[in-house]
Amino acid sequence: MQLQVKSSPFNEEQVELLNRLVPTLTSDQKIWLTGYLTALSTGQHSEMAAQDLMEAQGGIPPVKAREVTILVGSHTGNGAALADDAEAELKKEEFTVSRFSLDEFKPKNIGKIEDLLLITSTHGDGDPPDNAIEFYEFLHSKRAPKLDGVRFSVLALGDSSYEFYCQTGKDFDKRLEELGADRMYPRVDCDLDFEEPASLWFEGVLNVLNESKGKSGSDAPGSSRNEVTAADATQKYSRSNPFRAEIIENINLNGRGSNKETRHIELNLEGSNLTYEPGDSLGIVPQNDAVLAEQLIEAAQWNPNERVTLNKEGETSTLRDSFIHTFEITSLSKNLIEKAAALTKNEGLKKLLEPDEQENLQTYLYGRDLIDLTQDYGPWEVSGSEFTQILRKIPPRLYSIASSLKANPDEVHLTIGALRYDSFGRSRSGVCSVQCAERSEPGDTLPVFVQKNSNFRLPESSDAPIIMIGAGTGIAPYRAFLEEREENGANGDAWLFFGDQHFVTDFLYQTEWQKWLKDGLLTRMDVAFSRDSEQKVYVQHRMLEQRREFYEWLEAGAHVYVCGDEKYMAKDVHEAILTIIQKEGALSEEQAAEYIADLRSQKRYLRDVY
Repeated sequence: MQLQVKSSPFNEEQVELLNRLVPTLTSDQKIWLTGYLTALSTGQHSEMAAQDLMEAQGGIPPVKAREVTILVGSHTGNGAALADDAEAELKKEEFTVSRFSLDEFKPKNIGKIEDLLLITSTHGDGDPPDNAIEFYEFLHSKRAPKLDGVRFSVLALGDSSYEFYCQTGKDFDKRLEELGADRMYPRVDCDLDFEEPASLWFEGVLNVLNESKGKSGSDAPGSSRNEVTAADATQKYSRSNPFRAEIIENINLNGRGSNKETRHIELNLEGSNLTYEPGDSLGIVPQNDAVLAEQLIEAAQWNPNERVTLNKEGETSTLRDSFIHTFEITSLSKNLIEKAAALTKNEGLKKLLEPDEQENLQTYLYGRDLIDLTQDYGPWEVSGSEFTQILRKIPPRLYSIASSLKANPDEVHLTIGALRYDSFGRSRSGVCSVQCAERSEPGDTLPVFVQKNSNFRLPESSDAPIIMIGAGTGIAPYRAFLEEREENGANGDAWLFFGDQHFVTDFLYQTEWQKWLKDGLLTRMDVAFSRDSEQKVYVQHRMLEQRREFYEWLEAGAHVYVCGDEKYMAKDVHEAILTIIQKEGALSEEQAAEYIADLRSQKRYLRDVY
């Protein structure tokens, strides 16, 4: 509400000053000012009035709250969701908060920040996520400014089964300190079960922020905030409270004779209030194979009926059930090896942790599970119940959604490749993918939640051209894209590059693509089936064959999407795009890299890779 000269006892200059001041005041400042003016109106001296008011408020003068800036580097959306929660909670506490994705924030403005909360994941072999690359490079360059007066805290997300666990968060934390920023709360590194440590990190940060603006730590929301969070969790479905979605359909997309098994799964979301957009993922909370759980118990000579405590709330189950439903038993990490080494008399495990054995340790971790560890370095000197205390919970698996909610109300579709392989004398299988392939029938339910991914969205304009590049199950989000564009009546050009092994058996959703091509929704389609010719041909080869047209599309404003395996396919596609830009644009390698960086900053080069 703006004051007016006509409706107030103030002159024009006073009205202007008040209209500038009042909107900037916090609730505490307004209360203080009200008391101060009341005291003045009764004739008391201003200093006495202020002193009396301070005493009434516990003797603490009002302190101008520092502005909080949240920066988030996120790949799958976990970091973004945590940043959203932190922003909402801080605004409830009446902090002035700004929140940016790292690709939306101008790196040169880092020195203007007062209090920085940096939330970031780590991608691949210790690399920053795509939307954090430019900021990461700037901060580690000579152009980075001194950050004296800036306070910060880092929340790092990662996966302890990878060698460079939470590396990006560690790098940011170290670099911010080197630049002179003051660490207001220690960095917290989160594994895949990140909810609890992330919550504790935020509690700690909030206490510091509250103390800075004159509130004691006991004034912070604390337990009451947790109670609200718990109440909210019962009202909506999420990662911590998944929805039991009924399977409507579960079919194999591959033809007879294929080396692969790719499941098309349709789930019923009716009654869940879950919504999603093309580009989002669906999380499934899987179960371990009961046979695997029993083999582990037998190898360790534990009692399958021993009672095990599952969480801080004191819930219990049998050891066997805990290995099926709760604890991860199919992968190893350095963190787990370090803890397990204290539970065995086998000196070989301790030797594997020695500094000069790091290469052998990484070799051992790859492709082995808890049964291998038990057989190789057991027996364990503790009971099964005690051993579970060093295990992490089964992490959810995320799958790119293969449907449009507009085209399929109350449904979500997935494209899941069943993972099966042999290693070290045993047959292995993917925890979730083979559960879906072998132990999930129509009528059964799966616990699911929607994982938002704002880093993989269709252009705002339906007239913008798009180039979609994917191999195998990486085709999933593009099915969602075209269903959405069909529903919206989009006119923009669309080009699909798709690859797999064999045309006859592995052309996923073939009839749908051909129909969209015929109808004009899909403008062009180039396919690469690597096993149908003497020389293996992949999607990047098809891109290079069409490099002139590809570059013309880029120059016309096309948005490029890449979905699939990061280590091989996405890396090769990236190199192909760089080559196309160099050759067709007559640019140097450095200029081509700048071209790619510019595409990223415009959100025209987006990747959903794993």
